[in-house]
Amino acid sequence: MSAMQPNFQISHRDENDWTVVEIHGEVDVYTVPQIRDHVVGRIDEGRRRIILDLRRVTFIDSTGLGVFVGILKRIRERDGELRLVIASQTVRKIFDLTSLYGVFPIYDSLDAALTSP
Repeated sequence: MSAMQPNFQISHRDENDWTVVEIHGEVDVYTVPQIRDHVVGRIDEGRRRIILDLRRVTFIDSTGLGVFVGILKRIRERDGELRLVIASQTVRKIFDLTSLYGVFPIYDSLDAALTSP
């Protein structure tokens, strides 16, 4: 945990053939390095299908959006797939306003992200 962000947490688990990365708290300049290291570590281990579970994310700044785009590029270079789960209308609106809504497959629930073809 970061001293600057005491409520920030990141963890992962494998579910079916997906790696689900759960992020809790704020995604900002302070937490982006941890997110990048965590997810890139999974990709480097050979994971190609990743779901970022953002249901407990309370805030995303531009560096957070940038790290998600970077992760997407890295996964696509390896013929992988990245999906986002976003329940918060506030967080979803950030993707709408930045026109990133069409770049990422975004789901309302983890179950939908796991089971969608």
